[in-house]
Amino acid sequence: MSVDKSPVESLRDRKRRRTRERIIETAFALFMERGFDVVTVDEIAQHAEIGRTTFFRYFGDKQEVVFSTEDDFLRALTEAMRDAPAEPLQDLARALDTSRRLLLALCAEAARDPGHYAVYHRLVTHHPELEDRHTRKTRHYAGLLENHLLDHGTPPATAVLAAQLTLACYQTAWRLGGHDATAVLREADNAFDLLLGAATA
Repeated sequence: MSVDKSPVESLRDRKRRRTRERIIETAFALFMERGFDVVTVDEIAQHAEIGRTTFFRYFGDKQEVVFSTEDDFLRALTEAMRDAPAEPLQDLARALDTSRRLLLALCAEAARDPGHYAVYHRLVTHHPELEDRHTRKTRHYAGLLENHLLDHGTPPATAVLAAQLTLACYQTAWRLGGHDATAVLREADNAFDLLLGAATA
C-alpha cells in the first residue's frame, strides 16, 4: 500500500493563500473599474475586508499585486529548464529549439488563468510604470534563458542571439495576441515558425 507523501496544506497556510487571492481579485476588479492610478491601498484593503497592515504582509505596494504571478512564471521556467534535455546546445538551431520550448512553457503558464492574464495585459498596456516593470521582467527571463544556454555549451554570441530572438518572439506574441492568453501562446509558436522558416530559406 503506497503512502501519499505530498505535503498537506495547513489550515494557516490555506487561510493565508485565500487572503492573498482575495486581495488580488479585489485589487484587479478595482483597477479595471476605476483605473490603477486612482485606486489606493486603503481602498483595496477595505473592499477585501482586511486591514492595511494585513495588505502589507502580502504586498509591498499595489504594483506588486499586479505582478503577483511572477513567482509562478519563474517556477514554470525553472521546471521547464530542469526538464529540458541535457544535451549540448552548440549551434543556433538547437539553442532556438530549446528556447522555443521554454518560452511556450511560460505562455502556457499564463494561459492557465486567462481571466487574470486579460486584466494584467490591459493594465500593463495602459500604464507606463507597469509597462516598464513588465519590460524589465521579460528582460530578466531572457537573461535566465541566456544563462541556461551558456550552461549547456552554447557559445556566448549564439546564446545572446538566441535569447534576444526569443524575446522578440514573445514581444510579437504579446502584441498580436493581446489580452487573450491562448492567442499569445499560439502567436509565440507562430513567431518561431516564421523565424525558423526565414533561417532555413
